[in-house]
Amino acid sequence: MNLLLAAIAPIIAIILYIYCKDEYEKEPRRLLLFNFLLGAIISVLITTILYYGTDNLLPLNDEYSIIQQFLKAFLVVAFIEEFSKYIIVRYVAQPNKEFNEPYDGIMYAVMVSMGFAATENIMYVLEGGYQVALLRAFTAVPAHATFAVLMGYFMGKAKFSKNKYQYNLLGLFLAVLFHGAYDFFLFIDFIPGIWVGAFISLFLGLYLSGKAIKSHQKNSHFKV
Repeated sequence: MNLLLAAIAPIIAIILYIYCKDEYEKEPRRLLLFNFLLGAIISVLITTILYYGTDNLLPLNDEYSIIQQFLKAFLVVAFIEEFSKYIIVRYVAQPNKEFNEPYDGIMYAVMVSMGFAATENIMYVLEGGYQVALLRAFTAVPAHATFAVLMGYFMGKAKFSKNKYQYNLLGLFLAVLFHGAYDFFLFIDFIPGIWVGAFISLFLGLYLSGKAIKSHQKNSHFKV
């Protein structure tokens, strides 16, 4: 039970932070929970199926090949995971009438992503213990949130723009880009010190996420 709490704690903290940043028109909690569960179950299921298919079509077994690890980071892990979250936000959250201001793109994308991260984190922490829980609380979990904010920022703009298709895909592209960069530098750990690149990409993503949140707060339809 304590390990489970350790796995869930950073997820809850991030959700509460993003929820509190929704200053002008809070989303219905039931709808937020629904999107969280979709991320935790459906998104993970889609990812698992796509992983299985990709392993058969594109086997990447050389751990010391930079090219293979690049393909694995961007085309396999990052694209599949972010796509599995994207389609839920795109076809479940975005069409909903409660999605009525740009910030909602961030809110729902984070809920879906934190659902996915919760399932992933529980599995890793139950296997690796408190040390893994502590490490992931400051790395993988906030990384998932960062990718979601960047995606959600543009999906929020898409809802109220004539360029809906382009903004949605731009959100997906940025999430894949930052996710892929983060994973790539961790995957090629056979190069001494290269892991620093993962943290640089994470810090850059966090910085841009902060600006994205402030931008949508400023442009809220409900701001007086």
